[in-house]
Amino acid sequence: MSPPRGSIPPRSARSSLRHHPARVSPPDRADSGPARDASRFTNIFHDDARQTEDRMAAVPRAAPLDLAGMAGTNSPEPVVREGCGMKFGIGQAVTRLEDPRLLTGMGRYVDDIRLEGTLHAHVLRSPVAHGRITRLDVTAARGLAGVHLVLTHAETADLGPIAFRMALKQADGSDFAPVRMPRLADGVVRFVGQPVAFIVADSRDIARDAAELIELEIDSLPVVVTPEAALAPDAPQLHDCAPGNIVYRHRVGDAEATEAAFARAAHVVRTRVVNQRLVVVPLEPRSFLVRQDPASDGWEFWMANQGAHSARDNLAAALGVDPARIRAHTPDVGGGFGMKLMDFPEYPLCARAAQLLGRPVKWIADRSESFLSDTQGRDLVSEVEAAFDAQHRLIGMRARSVSNLGAYCSSAGPGVHTVFSAGLLGGMYDCPAMLHEVTGVLTNTTPVDAYRGAGRPEVIHVTEQVMEAAAEALGVDPVALRRKNLVRPEQLPYRTQGGLTFDSLDPERNLDSAVRRIDLAGFPARRAEAAARGRLRGIAVAYYYERTGGAPHENAAVTLGEDGRLRVAVGTQSSGQGHATAWAQILSDRLGLPAERITLLDGDTALLPRGGGTGGSRSVIMAGRVLIRAAEDIIAQGRERAAEHLEVAPADLEFDPGAGGLFRVVGTDRAVALTELAARAPIRGWGEVDDTVPSFPNGCHAAEVEIDPDTGAVRLLRHVVADDFGVIVNPLLSAGQVHGGIAQGVGQVLCEAVTWDDDGQPLTGSLMDYALPRAADLPFFETEFNEIPCRTNPLGVKGCGEAGSVGAIPAVALAIRNALRHAGVTQLPTPPYTPHKLWSALRSASGA
Repeated sequence: MSPPRGSIPPRSARSSLRHHPARVSPPDRADSGPARDASRFTNIFHDDARQTEDRMAAVPRAAPLDLAGMAGTNSPEPVVREGCGMKFGIGQAVTRLEDPRLLTGMGRYVDDIRLEGTLHAHVLRSPVAHGRITRLDVTAARGLAGVHLVLTHAETADLGPIAFRMALKQADGSDFAPVRMPRLADGVVRFVGQPVAFIVADSRDIARDAAELIELEIDSLPVVVTPEAALAPDAPQLHDCAPGNIVYRHRVGDAEATEAAFARAAHVVRTRVVNQRLVVVPLEPRSFLVRQDPASDGWEFWMANQGAHSARDNLAAALGVDPARIRAHTPDVGGGFGMKLMDFPEYPLCARAAQLLGRPVKWIADRSESFLSDTQGRDLVSEVEAAFDAQHRLIGMRARSVSNLGAYCSSAGPGVHTVFSAGLLGGMYDCPAMLHEVTGVLTNTTPVDAYRGAGRPEVIHVTEQVMEAAAEALGVDPVALRRKNLVRPEQLPYRTQGGLTFDSLDPERNLDSAVRRIDLAGFPARRAEAAARGRLRGIAVAYYYERTGGAPHENAAVTLGEDGRLRVAVGTQSSGQGHATAWAQILSDRLGLPAERITLLDGDTALLPRGGGTGGSRSVIMAGRVLIRAAEDIIAQGRERAAEHLEVAPADLEFDPGAGGLFRVVGTDRAVALTELAARAPIRGWGEVDDTVPSFPNGCHAAEVEIDPDTGAVRLLRHVVADDFGVIVNPLLSAGQVHGGIAQGVGQVLCEAVTWDDDGQPLTGSLMDYALPRAADLPFFETEFNEIPCRTNPLGVKGCGEAGSVGAIPAVALAIRNALRHAGVTQLPTPPYTPHKLWSALRSASGA
């Protein structure tokens, strides 16, 4: 519910909340007056002073932190994300306002935060992929000087396990298998890197030394690392609750209609598509800092996460306490890509340690830990068929996919290849019959969960591969085949066989844009020129669409203060997307305030009762909706005040954001500024939504590659994109999101893959072994936006955060396929398309 409008709570209510010293700002930040009183910003967003005091009574109090070494300041003011004084409305290509602060080292990440008396944690992890623990002696570790605590499963069995929290049903109506992961191994380890013991010491080095003193003995058990091996009749069973190592059998589509379509088809095309396992490699590793106050029995933590409220709720569930007893902060976050939304063992272990020791506890993952313990991405193998009539119209598509879930079900893992994406099979083609059957399988590998696109890149890759195979088999131009089968604007609203309803699109326009920009007509000449140099050229287009969504609830609290500054709290969380810029543009557009007066506060559960975080490309839609409502609330209150000030009826006033936020009496020159009204008493606006409004960003990617047949090396020469993201809030931000997504898609195609030996030992356990794309591997991407407004949200926007990876994977993969097919390769290798794989395929095709 919306908090009431009223005066600032009495000082007695505010003073009880003065325990925010960890929210700091770089020195010399403008406006060091009211913004420094963090308690003001807590109180104004709750129902009233008494409710605020009650809610926060459990939050621990602490002395100001020792911030020496943090940019030379110990200021307790909240971190703010500020604007600048340029033209700043919706649609402007404004450079990111965050960048000067971040690029000059003034960002504040979890590891930058210093709490007095902080202890440091380290995790002892399983060195084997599957085995039974026969001895775990931590006596020597506990006796090491500087060690304060060593926890095993025996001391933490009461902590709630990591579990898949969605209530989903299998195709037969039964529940998904309830596979849960204990915070510390409960006698059996099931993947290399599973936490076994948790050590807390004066320093990280001491904690690591203590881990070396732990005597751990494990009797090895049989290992399976591939779904094929896990599904074998004689495979070892990883969990009693998942017979046959199967968590689910999921089905979406119409089996009867699809069978009928294939029965009458003039042409049926089949292919196999591999989306291999990937490591999520954010710039900042997972990080957690927590303190607990025995007097209040509450916790306060700082975390590199994609949503403060979900992080709080996960920790509360693990500890078995009311979420109101926990306060969560999300400062600057260095990348997330879905992984940082998930629950992990280390967080409640830190909280338990802080409770037992009465001191703050910090855990920062190192890169080696991240490779072993962060949830990983993709890992879907699909057998797909497409049915066409005699005129090459697509009449049906079906696929059987196997999803490798890893050793346990992660927070959202079983949803990634089922409800998040399975229904996208068939893409944005007019496909009247579809069936997608997915089997979720357990293996002795790191758990898998959402990774930039959360299943949609995989399914669109599957769709585009079979469309390309169809063009080859039918002997038709692949662009013409796509054009013939794309959904057309006159078919709107169009309901897919996966149950989604398209509201706004023009795919042919995007296809034409990409084909024109890549100069498809000139490709034969470029191929001939490359052949004269002994090189192979390939080109391809791929059409993608995305379904954005995420958590349905979102809140925003916006306060225009007496100082003329607009302070904004919203439940989304930036991890590099540029929210401080985009949200300021939306509010500036609605309220007419200059950007330098708009401040985005850090994620903090004390500022809002709920928040949906950032995931599923939801932020611009959901934050946009609640920010608009909050702005409208401020305008409505301002209108009442302006009417009283100007002594007219509210209906006689018009609000003009273009004039700097003026209320003007219609037909006169009498006016008063919104900021002038707020100077007498702050105006507080509230925005709230509690539903999911999907959008369907879509577009066409075109890629051109060149292969050196002597080495197998691939060069991505050009990558062109024509996207429909609806109304573009900021073209530079949207292009940046597309660029990042393309880079991750190119990495999947060219170089990234997690591999293990037969014993389940990772062979790609660091950046020495796991290849990421470098700047030299990528061309300058060419982006074009065809703005077709979405009809399901007031801004007309469509999420763009994951779209680049969804379209880039098939486009680059198909361009390589095109080059290999032209060279006579019929047995295509599986991705990634490394030089050795391509060289071997070309040699085999030539008979060498």
